[in-house]
Amino acid sequence: MSKNVLIVDDSLYMRKIIKDAMEANGYNVIGQAANGEEAIDMAFDLMPDLITLDNILPDMIGTDILKVYKEEGLKSKVIMISAVGQESVVNEGISLGAVDYLVKPFTNEQLIAAIAKT
Repeated sequence: MSKNVLIVDDSLYMRKIIKDAMEANGYNVIGQAANGEEAIDMAFDLMPDLITLDNILPDMIGTDILKVYKEEGLKSKVIMISAVGQESVVNEGISLGAVDYLVKPFTNEQLIAAIAKT
């Protein structure tokens, strides 16, 4: 069964790259969010199997969104994706429940390998 995916990134270009890679590998992209508020609303409305979550969004940061997901008991797996690769930020994302953390730029192979872990 293919996994349902929600893509969260404020960049339309990044959303397209992730969507194309996901769909080429048999994943079903069921939603795309451009900011934190949409990311929270859509996650609970759609209940995706997997969420790719940008850490820097216009209205909030990804780790704060992760905290909401965790507090509200969302079962979706989350892969953080960000241009910010500082160890402290990566560790915070993982400690809040992200299954992996990709630093931009990344290859399609790295993305698919991260998804395969979920």
